[in-house]
Amino acid sequence: MRPLRGICYKLTAVLIFTAMSAMIKATADHVPGWQAVFFRSFFAIPVIILWMAYRRELAGGFRTANPMGHVWRGLAGTVAMGLMFSGLAFLPFPEVTAIGYATPLLTVAFAAFLLGEKVRAFRAMTVLLGLVGVLIVLWPRLSVLRGGEAGQAEAFGAMLVLGGSVCSALAYVFVRKLTATEKTPAIVFYFSLTATVLSLFTIPLGWVRPTPVEFALLVGAGLVGGVAQIFLTSSYREADASVVAPFDYASMLFALAIGWFVFAEAPTWTMLGGASIVILAGLLIIWRERQLGIRRERQRKASTPQG
Repeated sequence: MRPLRGICYKLTAVLIFTAMSAMIKATADHVPGWQAVFFRSFFAIPVIILWMAYRRELAGGFRTANPMGHVWRGLAGTVAMGLMFSGLAFLPFPEVTAIGYATPLLTVAFAAFLLGEKVRAFRAMTVLLGLVGVLIVLWPRLSVLRGGEAGQAEAFGAMLVLGGSVCSALAYVFVRKLTATEKTPAIVFYFSLTATVLSLFTIPLGWVRPTPVEFALLVGAGLVGGVAQIFLTSSYREADASVVAPFDYASMLFALAIGWFVFAEAPTWTMLGGASIVILAGLLIIWRERQLGIRRERQRKASTPQG
């Protein structure tokens, strides 16, 4: 294990994913979110295949023992991307990032209901704390006192992004089930393939002809998304999840910078306050899981016969 390298890989992945979302947002006023899903998924496939070839995993990398598991993961992930990308047209970039932090919290809840994972009082309370933070971020957009078309559009955008977070959490639960039988290359490849195919069914919903600049941004989003996936996977290969997971929240710093300098979006104190609470809750869960892992390791060593 090389923790420092793992952290560098994770930060690189987070930065690239944030930049990818910014590229999607730059096209969101004209290109539907579902169409953006196609570009994000289709153009990531060549990058993934090249990565598999480099690692000499082409021969066995496509094998799967659970094809329907990939379908369900692909369906949840595709809907999540479509909703998130659509929401980018209505909300400031950092705000979308902050609402997206609901995903790991919801994953804890869904894992308890769908996978039977035990959620003790500490984790339950931190999940509730995080959801309070999400509600604080959402509240200005959902307040019934906000009138006019602009307020309604923002409320609609907030619901889209929150729905995307819910579907992302479901997708993560499906991934947890897949990891029991599937290799990482297969999980990554079949998700991109499934999302590409499913996105084509949204053509009747009103795809448009992108401008040359929009086309370049969309293709670039797919390519860099594939690269980011590789860095993300590599980060967990180089370091424990508890070491690299907290660096997910660096995306808020990147989103604030991109929102300010690229889209001229100034964050509100409400958004920053709510996001801070969500980040705190996420970090508490990660810290607790690390402490439990250390405790289990000590118990394992203590129970191992010596001599």
